[in-house]
Amino acid sequence: MKIRKIKIENFRLLKKFELDLEDKLSLVIGKNNCGKTSLLAALDKFLNQSDKNKFSIDDFNIDFKNEIKNIVEDKTIDLEVFNPVGIRLKLFIEYNERDDLSNISKVMMDLHPDNNFIVLGFEYVITADGLNKLRIESKEFLDKEKRKISAKRGVETDPVKDLLYFLKQNHGDYFKIIKKSIEYDIVSEKENEEKFIDLEIEKIGIKEIINFKFISAKRDVSNKEADKTLSSQTSTIYKKTESSDEQKDAIDDFKDSLNDTDEILTGIYAKLFDKVISKVKTFGGIKENDSLIEIISTLQHRELLEGNTTVMYNHGGNSLPEHYNGLGYMNLISMIFEIEILIQDFKKKREEKPSDINLLFIEEPEAHTHPQMQYVFIKNIKSLLGQGIVREDGVNGELQSIISTHSSHIVSESDFDDIKYLRKVNDTSVIAKNLKELKNEYDSNTNQYQFLKQYLTINRAEIFFADKAILIEGDTERILLPTLMRKFDIDEEKKYSSLGIEDNLLPLLSQNISTIEVGAYSHIFEKFIDFIDTKTLIVTDLDTVDANDKKCEPSSGIGYSNDALTFFFNSPTLTVLKNYTIGNKTFTNTGGVWGNSATGRLCVVYQTLENGFIARSFEDSFIHLNRSFIVPLKADFKGLQNRSNFDDSALSAYNLAENCIKKKTHFALDILYHSNEDFSNWEIPDYIKEGLSWLKQD
Repeated sequence: MKIRKIKIENFRLLKKFELDLEDKLSLVIGKNNCGKTSLLAALDKFLNQSDKNKFSIDDFNIDFKNEIKNIVEDKTIDLEVFNPVGIRLKLFIEYNERDDLSNISKVMMDLHPDNNFIVLGFEYVITADGLNKLRIESKEFLDKEKRKISAKRGVETDPVKDLLYFLKQNHGDYFKIIKKSIEYDIVSEKENEEKFIDLEIEKIGIKEIINFKFISAKRDVSNKEADKTLSSQTSTIYKKTESSDEQKDAIDDFKDSLNDTDEILTGIYAKLFDKVISKVKTFGGIKENDSLIEIISTLQHRELLEGNTTVMYNHGGNSLPEHYNGLGYMNLISMIFEIEILIQDFKKKREEKPSDINLLFIEEPEAHTHPQMQYVFIKNIKSLLGQGIVREDGVNGELQSIISTHSSHIVSESDFDDIKYLRKVNDTSVIAKNLKELKNEYDSNTNQYQFLKQYLTINRAEIFFADKAILIEGDTERILLPTLMRKFDIDEEKKYSSLGIEDNLLPLLSQNISTIEVGAYSHIFEKFIDFIDTKTLIVTDLDTVDANDKKCEPSSGIGYSNDALTFFFNSPTLTVLKNYTIGNKTFTNTGGVWGNSATGRLCVVYQTLENGFIARSFEDSFIHLNRSFIVPLKADFKGLQNRSNFDDSALSAYNLAENCIKKKTHFALDILYHSNEDFSNWEIPDYIKEGLSWLKQD
C-alpha cells in the first residue's frame, strides 16, 4: 500500500500543489522558499494534529486571504449553496491484492475490482454557518474599532485593524477541521468531491491507515559541553525498543543484572546509612518500630538510562565525549538515532500492528555536514530506509520516505527518477515536477536524455538550486567567467557612481548564479532549461566556416557550424545572424518551440561586430579588443607562441588567435595573472557584456 500522490490547496505557497511519490524514496529539491518546508508543515498539521501545530492565518495562501475577504464582503453569495473553502490536503493511496485491507475497508468508496485507490481528504475550511457568523462578528469588531478611532481623533475614519487582523486572532471560531474519504473515479483518474464519507461523523480513525513522522531541519544538536543530545537519544531508543519485542533477550539480561545489583547495593546502603536510620528509630512512634526504616536499592531500567548513558567516540584509541566531535558527525549520528527512534514508533507496541502506510519525512539532512559526508548519507540512507518496518514477531510494514534538500552533493548521488523539483510559478504559487518526466520529452532514439541525466547528477547538480544559470562552452570561459563578472560589477558601479545615481540591482557576484560548462551541447539542455524555468544565459561562439565547411575568419565565412545557433535561431543565414542585436537573442518556449520574445528567460549571445571586427571565438574577440594590453606583456604570456606576430599590425585578431595561442587555458590564466586590481587594464568583449547585462536584470 503506497501514497501515490499528495495534493495541497491554499497552504502558504502551495496554492494548487501536486506531488507524486515514489515507492521507497522521493527526493524533494528546489530553490530557497519554494515550499519544501511548507509540504512538511501541511502533512504535520493535518496528520499529527495537536495544540502545538494548529493552523494560523499565516498558513493561508496570499490569494486565499484575498478570496476570504471578498467572500465576507460579497453579500450576493447565497449561503444555501455555498461550498466550504479553505486549506486542503488529499492523499491518493493505492493498494493491491497482497495488502491487508481490514483498515481501509472502512473508507472504501468504490468496490469495483479495477479501482484500487482510496483518497483521504483533510480540510481546514469555513462552511456556510462559519461564514455567516464571521460576517456578523467581524462587522461588530470593525464597527467598534471605527468608533474607538473616531472618538480619539474627533472625526470618523476607517480603522487600522481589518478583517485579516480579526481573523488572525479568531479564525479558529469560524474554520473547522474535516476528515473525509473521497470517491476516486477510475475513468477520469480524479477525485469526486460530491461523494465522500465524513470520518468524524462515522468515527473512523486514520492512525491505523497512515502514520506520519518527521525529522525537522531544526535539530537539537550542538557541540557544547553541557549538551548531551546523543546520550539522551540512547535512552529514548531503549524506551521504544523495550515497549516492543525487539532485543528481548538483551533487555531481560539488563533487567536481571539490575536486580542482582539491587541486592548488592541494598547491603551497602544498610552500612552507609546505619547512623541516620538509628537516629530516625530513636524518635519512636505510637507503637514499637513505627519509625523503623530501611533504604534499599531500586534501580529502574528506564530511569537508569535517562542521563546515565554517555555516547563517546573513539579517536586514536582514546574515548572522548560526544561534544568533542564536530557538528557534522553529531548531526549525522543524531539523525541515525532519530531514525531508529521513529522506526520503533512505526513498529508500535507488541500488541499493536504497524499502520498500513508509514511515511517518514527527513528535512535537510545536510545541515552541518561537509560534501563527502553528504555523499555517504544519501548512498546509505536509501538502503537503511528500504529495510522498512521489520518486527521480530513477523508483523512487518513498508516505509515510504521523503527527503527535502538544498544539497547539490546529495542530488548528485541520488537516483534521477526519485527527484521531485519544486518550482515557483509566481509569488503565491509553487508546482512540483518529476524529473523522470523529462525522459518523455527527449527522442527515445537518441542518447541525449542519458547524457543529460548523467551530466547533471554527476557534475552540475547545483543548477537545481540556482536562481540563474550561465551555460558556457569550454575551459577558457570557465576560468575567466568569475573575473568577467567581477569586472562587470566594478564597471557598473563606476558607471552609476559617475552618473550620481544608485544601481538598484544586485551585483552579479551577489546573485545566486550557477555556471555550467556544456561544450558544444547547450542545445541538448534546452528541454531541461524549460523544465526548471531558470533564467539562463548561453555564451557560445559564432564558429564561422567557408564553402568547404572549414573554420575561417567571419569576414570571409559563408556559414557557421554551431548547432546551438542553428537550433535556437531556427537556421538563419550567417548574414542575418551577424546583424542580430540583443533584442533578437532572447527566447521563450511555446509548445516545445523556442521563439524570439522580449520577455524570454533564455538568452543566447555570440560574437558580434565590435570596433569594425567580428570575431569567431572568445580568443580573437579578446585579442582584437585588448591588443594594447597584450603586446607589452607578450613575452610574459605563457600561453603564447610566435609572439613577434603581434608586432605586425596587418595581422587580424583571428590570425593571431589561430597562430599565436599555444594553449587556451594558459592564455586565460595569463589574462588573470596580468590584470590590475580593478581589472581596468583590459575590456570585456561586447557579446559577453550584453549577456551579463541581460542576466543581471531581475
